[in-house]
Amino acid sequence: MDLPQKRPTIKDIARESGYSKTAVSFAFNEPSRISAKARDIILSTADRLGYIPDPMARNFSLRRHLSIGFLLPQIIHYSMRNPYTLQVIQGIGSVCQKYGYTLTLIPPLNESITDAVRSAAVDGLITMGMQVGMDIVDVMKTRKLPFVTIDGTPSEDMPSVNIADEEASYQIMRLVLEKGHRCITIISLSEDAFESDEFEASVPKRRKRGYERALKEFGLSLYDLDGSVTNMVSECTLEDGKHAGHLISKLRNRPTCVMAMSDIVAIGCILYFKENSIRVPDDISVVGFDNIIESQLITPALTTVDQPAQEKGYLASEALFRMINGETLGSTHMEIPFTIIERQSLKEVPSSDEY
Repeated sequence: MDLPQKRPTIKDIARESGYSKTAVSFAFNEPSRISAKARDIILSTADRLGYIPDPMARNFSLRRHLSIGFLLPQIIHYSMRNPYTLQVIQGIGSVCQKYGYTLTLIPPLNESITDAVRSAAVDGLITMGMQVGMDIVDVMKTRKLPFVTIDGTPSEDMPSVNIADEEASYQIMRLVLEKGHRCITIISLSEDAFESDEFEASVPKRRKRGYERALKEFGLSLYDLDGSVTNMVSECTLEDGKHAGHLISKLRNRPTCVMAMSDIVAIGCILYFKENSIRVPDDISVVGFDNIIESQLITPALTTVDQPAQEKGYLASEALFRMINGETLGSTHMEIPFTIIERQSLKEVPSSDEY
C-alpha cells in the first residue's frame, strides 16, 4: 500500500508562488490586505498543490474558534428527545449558518456543566435555564466568554430570552379551572443541569407559581392534602410521558385533567390513555406547554401554551453574535409573547362530575 504523500503547507505555496508566507496567510484569512492579482496567483497555486487550509491554524490566526456553543440542559439522551429543545437548536443553527459559524452542542462533562464550559472551544455560549449566581456564570466571566440564556433569569447582568412563564401558567390553569376541573394532576419538568433548590427563578418554579395563583382564586392549592391536586415530575420524552400516563391511570382518585409542563410529555400521556381505552377528553382531559408541531398532529389535538422555541433560539444567537462582534445590546432581556391555544384535548366538566 502506498503511503500518503506529505500534506502541502503554506511554506510550499510561498515557494511555488513566489510570495511570502505572510502574503499566503493574507490570501486565505485577510484578502483585503494584498492585491487581487497576488491573491489569484496564491489561490491557484494552492489549488494546484492540493492545499486545504487547516481550520485550527486558521482559527488561531483569527483568534476565534468560529463556533458558538449551546449548553444542553440535560445529557444528550434526554435533550435530543425533546422537540422543544430541537426547535431551539434549529433557531440557533440558522443564525450560525448566516454568520459562517459552526454550532457545538455541549452536554454536561463528567456530570458537570461547569467542566464542560471550561473545556469548550467556542467564541460564545447559549444556555437554557441558567440563573444569576451560579458557578457557571463565574467561569464564563473568567474566560471572558459572551453568553445569552434562554428560559433563564431575567436580569441586567445576564442577557436572556424568555416568555412570561408565570403568567402563561396562570392563564392555562385558569382556563382548565373555568372548564370545571377540580381534580388535577400536574406533571412538572425535571431538574436540569443548571437547576438547584436554592434558586427560585427556575422555569418549573415560575410555572408552579402561576398554577398556584390560579388555583387560589378557585379555593385550591398545589399543596392540598385532600388529593384534589397531585404533583409528579417527568423527563421531557415521549416514553416518560407514557410512563406518567400509566402512573396517573393507577391513581385511586383519577384526575379529570392532566397538566404537563411539556407538550411531548402530554402527548405521551394521550398515547398511553388511547392504548388503554381511556378516552381523551371524554374520560380525562390533557393540557401541555410549548405548542410543538406534534401537538397539532396528535388526536385529539393538544390544548397548550404556544411559546415560539425556534424564535427564542434565533433571537438568542443574534444577540450573542452582536456581543461577539463588540456591539452593544439594545436590551439585555427579551420577552416574547405567548398564546394560549385551545384545542380538542380539553373538555368542560359538568358540575356533577367535578369531584
